[in-house]
Amino acid sequence: MDTQFAGEHLLPGQLGQFFIVLSFGTALLATLSYYFATVKDTLDDSWKRIARLSSGLNTISVIGIGSCLFYIIYNHYFEYHYAYSHSSRSLPVYYIISSFWEGQEGSFWLWMFWQSALANILMWKAKSWENSVMTTVMLSQTFLASMLLGVEILGTRIGSSPFILLREAVEGPIFSRPDYLTLIGDGNGLNPLLQNYWMVIHPPTLFLGFASMIVPFAYAIGGLWEKRFKEWPTAALPWALFAVMILGAGIIMGSFWAYEALNFGGFWAWDPVENASIIPWLMLIAAVHVILAYKSTGHSYFTATFLTLISFILVLYASFLTRSGILGETSVHSFTDLGMFGHLLLYIAAFAILAIALMWTRWKQMPITEKDEETYSREFWLFIGALVLGLSCVQVLATTSIPVFNAAFGTKIAPPADEIQHYNKWQVPFAVVVAIISGFTQFLKYKHTDPAKFWRKIRIALLIALIAAAGFVYIAKVYTNLMYIVLTFAGIFSVVSNLDVLYDALKGKWKLAGSSVAHIGFALLLIGALVSAATSEVVSVNTSGTIAVEGFDKVEKPKDNLMLYEGEPMEMDNYTITYLGDSIDGPNVYYRVNYKNIDKKTGKVVEEFDLYPNAQQNPKMGLVASPDTRHYLTYDIYTHATAAPQIKEDKHEPHEGHSEDEEYDTPLTKEVSPGDTINYSKGFIVVKSVNRDASIEKIPLAPNDIAVGMELDVVTGGKTFTVQPLYLIKNGNKFDFAKTIEEAGLKLRFSNIYPDRDKLELMVYQKPAAPKKWIVLKAIKFPYINLLWGGTIIMVIGFLLSIFRRQKESRPTR
Repeated sequence: MDTQFAGEHLLPGQLGQFFIVLSFGTALLATLSYYFATVKDTLDDSWKRIARLSSGLNTISVIGIGSCLFYIIYNHYFEYHYAYSHSSRSLPVYYIISSFWEGQEGSFWLWMFWQSALANILMWKAKSWENSVMTTVMLSQTFLASMLLGVEILGTRIGSSPFILLREAVEGPIFSRPDYLTLIGDGNGLNPLLQNYWMVIHPPTLFLGFASMIVPFAYAIGGLWEKRFKEWPTAALPWALFAVMILGAGIIMGSFWAYEALNFGGFWAWDPVENASIIPWLMLIAAVHVILAYKSTGHSYFTATFLTLISFILVLYASFLTRSGILGETSVHSFTDLGMFGHLLLYIAAFAILAIALMWTRWKQMPITEKDEETYSREFWLFIGALVLGLSCVQVLATTSIPVFNAAFGTKIAPPADEIQHYNKWQVPFAVVVAIISGFTQFLKYKHTDPAKFWRKIRIALLIALIAAAGFVYIAKVYTNLMYIVLTFAGIFSVVSNLDVLYDALKGKWKLAGSSVAHIGFALLLIGALVSAATSEVVSVNTSGTIAVEGFDKVEKPKDNLMLYEGEPMEMDNYTITYLGDSIDGPNVYYRVNYKNIDKKTGKVVEEFDLYPNAQQNPKMGLVASPDTRHYLTYDIYTHATAAPQIKEDKHEPHEGHSEDEEYDTPLTKEVSPGDTINYSKGFIVVKSVNRDASIEKIPLAPNDIAVGMELDVVTGGKTFTVQPLYLIKNGNKFDFAKTIEEAGLKLRFSNIYPDRDKLELMVYQKPAAPKKWIVLKAIKFPYINLLWGGTIIMVIGFLLSIFRRQKESRPTR
C-alpha cells in the first residue's frame, strides 16, 4: 500500500504536468501541420487551420505551465523540488518572480513563453511566409517543450519537469514519514547574488532576445525552402534588428546587474556565460549589415544567409554551454547538469543539419554574383566589417569552448590565467577596426563612390576626431596603453562621422537616422567601457598594507581595503568617511557609510552623502556582498564591504540548548564577609551586611527552612545600585536567587555559606564589553562610465528607428 503523505498539494503539479505534455503535443502537431501546409500544392488550407489551432493551444498550455509553477512557488509548496530549491518564505514577491526563472526549468519556460508570443505575432503578420516560417518556429518550440517533459522512455529520461515532487527528487529518511512536510520549515531560498531588482527584468529581456533570434533564422530557412531567395532578407531584416536590439539591451542589463550587485568591481568579466550571450549578438549584427549590403547591391547573398543561420545555431550552442554542466568549473553563472547533455546536442544538431542541408541543396540556385565589389563602395566595407565581427566571435568562442574541446578530445588545455587581459588583448584591436569602419562607411555609397568626395569628407572627420581624441585622452588619462589611445580615437571618429550623417537626417533625410544613431551609441558604449575599465582607480588605499581579519589576504588585497570602526572617521581620497552603524533587512545587513568632502582651506563640508553597501552571511557562499554607488556625471564612486563580523543570534531569550548565563563571561567567585569590597572591570561591589530574616516571594518557609540575603552596593559609572541576592535551604536542598543589574552588565549570585570559616560565597557574572563594530571597505572610482550606459540607450533608440524604417520597406505578399 502506498504511503499517504499529509499536507501535499498535488493538483497544481498534476495540472502543470498536463500542460507540459499538452505544450509538447501541440507544438509537434503545429510543426507537422505547418510543414504539410507548406509542401502541399493545394488551395485547401485545412493543414493551416490545424496548425493555427495547435499553435493557439500551445500558447494556452505554455501560460498554464507558468501559472501552475508560479502558484506553487508563491504559496510555498515545498513538497515540489523546484519551489524548495529556489524559493523561501522570506522572499518578497518581486524576488519570488526572480526565483521563478533561477532554475533551468523556469528559464526554459521563459524561452518558451516568448517564443509562443512571437509565434502569435507571426501568425498575424507573416502573411505568405506564415507556413514555412512557423514550421521552423514551432519545431524549436517542440524542442523547448521536450526539455520540460521529465518523463522516462525506455530507460532514458527526457527533460526535467519543474513539477517533480521533492520526495521523488531527493532521497532521505524523512520521506518515510507521512508527515514529512512538518519537518520542512522553509526552502533553500534564492541565490543572494540574484536578489537584485535587475534580476527581475534582465532574464526576461535576455530570453526575449534569444527567442527572437529564431525569427530571422526561420525566414532564411523559409527563403531557401520555398526558393524565395531574394524576398526573405527584406522580410527578415526588421526581425533581425529587433533581435539585435533586445538581446543587446539584455546583455547590457546583465552588465548593470553585475555592476550594481556583484562585488568583483566592474561590469564585464569575460565570464563564459557572458561570452555565450554576446557571441550570437555580434554575429547577428554582422548578418544585419551584410543583409543591408545584399538588399542594396545583390552582393554577398551567401554570407548574409550563412551569418543569419549561424547566429541562431550559436544561441543553441550558448544554451548548451550554460545548461549542460560543462562550464561547471569555469563559470559561477552556469547551471548544473540535469542530464540534458545529449538532449541539448540533439537540439543543436537538428537545426544545424536543417540549415546545412538546405544550403547544400539550394547552392546552385542561390543568387550569388560573380562580380567583385568596388573598394570605394559601402557593401565592400560592410562585408569587411562583418568579417571582423565574425573573427571577433571566433576568438571568444574558441577560448570559451576550451572545456568542450577537453571533454570531446580528452585533452587538458587550461583556460587563460588572466581571462580579462587575454580577451582584451584580442578584442580591443577588433573593436578598433569595427569602430573605424562604422565611421568612414557613412561617407561611402553603395556600388560606387567618388574617391575625391570621399577623401574630402573623411579628412575633415579625421581632423576633428584627432583633436577631440587628443583632448579626451589627456583629460581621461588614457595614455598608459597605445591600443587604448587608438580605440579612443576610433570611437570618437565613429561618433564624429555618424554625427555628420545625423546632421543630414535633421535636414529631412530621416530614414538615415537609425543607423547613425545606433553607430553613435555603439561607439560611446565602446569608449565608456574602455575608459572606465582602463582608468578605474581603487581609492580605498591602505597605507599600512594589512587588515586585521584572519585569512583576509587570501581573498583580497589588504592594500586596496580600509578597516573602518564605528564612529571613527578616516581619510580616503577627497573624502572623510565614517562607518555609522548597520541595519538588518531580512538576511541582508546594510552598512551606513557617511562620505564628507571637506574643503581643506575653509574646513566647510562641500558635499555629504551616505552609501549603504550590504552583505549577508550565507552558509554556503560565505560573505555575499552587494555594493552601493554614488553616481556623478563624469564618474562613479563604487563602494562595497569585503569583510564584516558575522551577526550572531540573539541570546537574550533562553531557549532549548542554551543557558541563561551564555551572555556572560566566566564568573568571578569570591568568599566574602560583611565590609569587604570586590573590584570588577566597571566598578566595585561593597558587601554591606547579611539579612538573616529574608523572605522569598511566593515561596512559603517552613520552620526548618533558612533564607538569607546578602545586601550589596554596586558602584559603577558614578551610580550606586543596592541589591540583595538570596540563598535558600529548603527541605535540605540548596537554592539561590540571583539579582541582575542590566545597566551595570552584572548578575550576582549568593551561592553558598561556609559557617566554619564565617564566609559567604558570591559569584559575579559580567557581560563582556561590546566589541567595536567594524567593516572592511573597498571603494573604486569609475571615470566616464555613464558613456557606457548612455551609449546603450542611444544604441537602442537607433535600432528602434531602423526597425520602423525597415518595417515600412517590408511588404510581405499575401
